[in-house]
Amino acid sequence: MKSPNVSRRGFLQSAAFATAAAGVAPRVLAAANDELRVAVIGAGGRGNEMARAFAATEGVRVVAVADPDQQRASSLADKYDATAVTDLRRVLDNADVDAVVVTTCNHWHCLASIWALQAGKHVYVEKPLSHTQWEGQQLVAAAKNSGLVCAIGTQQRSDPMQDEIKNFLHKERALGSIHYVQANRLGPRASIGRRSSPLPVPAEVDYDLWLGPAAKEALYREKLHYDWHWDFNTGNGEMGNWGVHILDDVRNVAYQDSVTTPKAITAAGGRVAWNDAGDTPNVHYALLETDSFPTLMALSNLHATPDGKGSWKCPIHPRVKNPSSGYVVVCEGGYFAGQRGGGKAYDSDGKSIRTFKGGSQVPRHVQNFVDAVRQNDPSILNASVETGHYSSGWCNLANVAFQMGRSYDHQQLTSHSDRPAWPELVRQMEAQLKPFGATTNDLVCSARLEHDPKTERFQGEEAQRANALLKREYREGFAVPQLVEA
Repeated sequence: MKSPNVSRRGFLQSAAFATAAAGVAPRVLAAANDELRVAVIGAGGRGNEMARAFAATEGVRVVAVADPDQQRASSLADKYDATAVTDLRRVLDNADVDAVVVTTCNHWHCLASIWALQAGKHVYVEKPLSHTQWEGQQLVAAAKNSGLVCAIGTQQRSDPMQDEIKNFLHKERALGSIHYVQANRLGPRASIGRRSSPLPVPAEVDYDLWLGPAAKEALYREKLHYDWHWDFNTGNGEMGNWGVHILDDVRNVAYQDSVTTPKAITAAGGRVAWNDAGDTPNVHYALLETDSFPTLMALSNLHATPDGKGSWKCPIHPRVKNPSSGYVVVCEGGYFAGQRGGGKAYDSDGKSIRTFKGGSQVPRHVQNFVDAVRQNDPSILNASVETGHYSSGWCNLANVAFQMGRSYDHQQLTSHSDRPAWPELVRQMEAQLKPFGATTNDLVCSARLEHDPKTERFQGEEAQRANALLKREYREGFAVPQLVEA
């Protein structure tokens, strides 16, 4: 079904578009009062939130909305008297659009952003930057080649609190040297169900466009929208959904962006207790090693108990409040526990010694992007495309490690670190599963996968199989162009 309000040039085939659009120069905003005209690509929940944020920014107008679901596109466009289209390529062909906000399903993030840059549009793309690590590399290259502004929506990067915490940890060295970091995403979710017959696609959805780069597979979940997160064909699981925010904070605050990607990854987990149509893990634990100190990732979408109450807790210290969606920097002289909007520092006895309060994030983050576009200066971005690529990479690599998993082996899994925190975290994961009737037979674990941050490729015995998971197969007409050699 076609949108009733389409651009003047009509439909363009993807291959022809990619060729014709390359090298298109953007409109220069010559005056401070020049209106920045924005299109939102993806009209789901996040698309609505970002449209609202951009429309509330001085000098910005939402002029177009694209979504393969015609009803969603029209509903969002009507709020801003904007043009609604089902095909994002009609937005990219529209000379009245200066910048795009990519809030699509994850599998579309890189291709939509690359096409937009080739069409001369500045890009704000939601997290995670990429669906696979290889396509993230291509987007970074496309942004550099274009000279345009390309930012990622990890909005904590625009919170002034982050600089205060970094000064506290690294300049003041108030807690001494860092031993390790534990990152947590302990947020309950529910089963997405399992149908006995394929899910019918709503008539108002152009399913070919919705799939785009993804493989055409029958869906056996109950809903088309949102639950694509829990299907590796279209999403990155919880690791790439919430985990990227937390791991980006870790890279920013604990490592000060000195580490691009881990040098070794070990993972364990499974999709347990639900017996639904998802294939991403709802329990996912990872050891992410670097040349300085390691990060331990604890992820669980299960409640604390099978009766659906509470969130699972992974205690670091009996007197340290461990954030359910945040991180703890464990130092020689105490602990720093941070999360979105706040943080607390504790001494070695667990006594609170300093509190950090966060400020406005999304408005600041959007304003930073708008300022960069007006100055035509990507260097002033708080969260550049390259920053987003590396932070998303921690999630992509943890997902590869999970997908590389074989039969669960407690002894092998815990042997990969000489720090007692990792075996203890594994023990807590195993203990969490017992009330749910899950056993280690429901889990997998990977070998220790060696990774070269310079080439962003795996090395060693498992390299061939692991490297094959760094890039997906694309459907004809929706392939991410290769701009960087593998």
